[in-house]
Amino acid sequence: MAPPESDAATHLARAQEAASHVPGIDAATPRRPVTRVGVVGAGTMGSGIAMVFANAGLAVTLVEKDGEALGRGLGRIRDVYQRAQTKGTLSDAEAATRLARIEGETDFAALATADLIIDAAFEDMAVKTDIFTRLDRIAKPGAILATNTSALDVDAIAAVTSRPQDVLGLHFFSPAHVMRLLEIVRGAKTDASTLATAVALARDVGKVGVTVGVCDGFCANRMLYPYLRQADCLMEEGALPQDIDRVLTAFGLAMGPCAMLDMAGQDVAWFVRQRQLKTWPKDMRYSRLADLLVERGRLGSKTNAGWYSYPSGPRSAQPDPDVEAMIVAESNRLGIVRRPISDEEVLTRCLYALVNEGARLLGEGIVTRPGDIDLCYVYGMGFPAARGGPMHWADSVGLARVHAAVVELHARHDQNWTPAPLLAELAASGRSFADLDKVPAAGGVS
Repeated sequence: MAPPESDAATHLARAQEAASHVPGIDAATPRRPVTRVGVVGAGTMGSGIAMVFANAGLAVTLVEKDGEALGRGLGRIRDVYQRAQTKGTLSDAEAATRLARIEGETDFAALATADLIIDAAFEDMAVKTDIFTRLDRIAKPGAILATNTSALDVDAIAAVTSRPQDVLGLHFFSPAHVMRLLEIVRGAKTDASTLATAVALARDVGKVGVTVGVCDGFCANRMLYPYLRQADCLMEEGALPQDIDRVLTAFGLAMGPCAMLDMAGQDVAWFVRQRQLKTWPKDMRYSRLADLLVERGRLGSKTNAGWYSYPSGPRSAQPDPDVEAMIVAESNRLGIVRRPISDEEVLTRCLYALVNEGARLLGEGIVTRPGDIDLCYVYGMGFPAARGGPMHWADSVGLARVHAAVVELHARHDQNWTPAPLLAELAASGRSFADLDKVPAAGGVS
């Protein structure tokens, strides 16, 4: 009810309204009818996506490579609905109705009648392009082909089809049936009707849709990369996982970076880093601490060991002396004299890395407005809503102060801290990110 929380709430409400105003589409842009959705892959993400659409009243065809994998996916869906029934949040009749909307298949040909097909398969370009090559042959004319990739090049995926105008990214966040954010990735050849349909559909299924451009990681994950690097560098210099997580959860984040990666799976992040290392700049610091975890088989809570140990399941995280020893040994190998790391330094380095990368995204046109970034981080990454998102929070700190700190960190560290040109420009002119949050006078999707 009072500032600054009320200001943050107002900002997020306005940002959500503004997100429907996407350049190149408006209320007159034709939308394609979507009554049946196909989902390729019945893993954790695919089954969650199937529930998103079934919960909204749409028919779903869920396809897996074999009956065993399909059975696991359908079983996962039944378990979710059963838990909701047990809690009393879903009636028996409604659970049965939703479940009946999902048809399981092992034949790609079953996707021929779908109006929208979403690939939720393994995060590998070869896998994705094979799927889209097959979908191009099977899908009916006018069907929208979407990939749930969290980072891969949507344009490269679209290029293997004869209909790139019908291709875009729909990046759901896990668990898909719970998390509200949906990044809508507009490819270079995605046409207006494809995009307008996706924007409207996001709202219809209860998601906060944010349209983003193509780059490694899009918005939320691309900003996550430098944030996680700072966490690793801080550990090399003297911090421990529990120190970093404590500071960031005290600030208001739902989870600290170490606990978050343990939950998501250390192997998932490892695959991303190995892809990035192929073109890693020589003058940019890289920490191999998280790689060492994976080499030791510590893949997170699913293996009962990641940054933390999990003696009795995913909710039993405990600091692990073996991890501390691994971190100290790596510091010694690098010749780094470990030192006390203050809470303020943890907060500054992790959050200013987020803000600097957000400013870079804005400057590159990957996102339309700062409010889009704030929506991504509040609804997709657990940034505290009471602080309005990283860009709104940076305004409250003062961009001149943020920029000065980034410049100082760049001088003291490495190219990870190269100041974003837009951040420098705003700081020099006395403007804020809020000055860039302008809702167009016309446009949007009704």
